[in-house]
Amino acid sequence: MSGHNKWSTIKHKKGAADAKRGKIFTKIIKEITVAAKLGGGDPAGNPRLRSAVDKAKAENMPKDNIERAIKKGTGELEGVNYEEIVYEGYGPGGVAVLVECMTDNRNRTVSDVRSTFTKCNGNMGETGCVSWMFDQKGLIVVGKDADFEKLFEVALEAGAEDVTDEEEQYEVLADPSMFIEVREALEKAGFAYESAEVTMIPQTMIKLDGKNAENMLKLMDRLEDNDDVQNVYANFDISMEEMEKLM
Repeated sequence: MSGHNKWSTIKHKKGAADAKRGKIFTKIIKEITVAAKLGGGDPAGNPRLRSAVDKAKAENMPKDNIERAIKKGTGELEGVNYEEIVYEGYGPGGVAVLVECMTDNRNRTVSDVRSTFTKCNGNMGETGCVSWMFDQKGLIVVGKDADFEKLFEVALEAGAEDVTDEEEQYEVLADPSMFIEVREALEKAGFAYESAEVTMIPQTMIKLDGKNAENMLKLMDRLEDNDDVQNVYANFDISMEEMEKLM
């Protein structure tokens, strides 16, 4: 299980996601706007936009907000011009960290991200220093109440690369180009998923505990709390027991 995914799971269990709904909406609106700007305003012909709209619907975002964000991206409405930037660095214990940002002020964002790394016992690195340790994949998480054999069969037939049995869930991995097809095949077959996203999967993991684990969770939380930060990926592995203790 990826450290990022385990982090998302425990945050959801603690209800932190609900507490930050406003921030979630802000980040999704940015993603919709940029996706529409780059690939057009029709979700049917723009996979990135379609994924962003699906995410918005999953968070119960009002339809008007979605349509307004698309129109800002296509230029039908006036909007902010966002720039996409990825920052890389190291967290406590040498953990590799990728920070995906969308910002209208690069100087503010880099200063904030660097400061957050430093305060949590990490440091920012050069472009390319850790990105090679991650693979971009479509990840669909399905609960343990599903029939694994049927899930495996449906997913692979639809073009998934692998289906794994993890501690608390099943994980379906797919190439990003096949992500939507695989997700729709699972939906059609009656599988309910806990999350579905194109994400960065670490190739290797670093086990953390004690102070390093505590500082790593602080780093993740503070980075994700930044309005300019869209996603944070890291290759840490902290036991669920340790996480529960620290959060």
